[in-house]
Amino acid sequence: MNFGPQTASIIYIVALFAILYFLMIRPQQKRQKQHAAMIKGLNVGDHIVTVGGLLGSIIKIKENSIVVRIADKVHVELLKSAIAQVTEKKDED
Repeated sequence: MNFGPQTASIIYIVALFAILYFLMIRPQQKRQKQHAAMIKGLNVGDHIVTVGGLLGSIIKIKENSIVVRIADKVHVELLKSAIAQVTEKKDED
């Protein structure tokens, strides 16, 4: 086979896109799925960390937001997307 410069450049572009997909796009999609599953599995009493670094426990879950207790008698309402991680799940007996 004799490849011309145009064919070689097309193969190079396809290979570059494949590398970009496997190194950047695919892992990001996996993280998004994990985050969505975490948000869906939230329960009252779970301890969370927000993107801004607030620590608190969930006291009420609404459709698009949650109410979090961050100190005694201090409650804030946050969007569900602002949750970075769940640090401790409530034990359900």
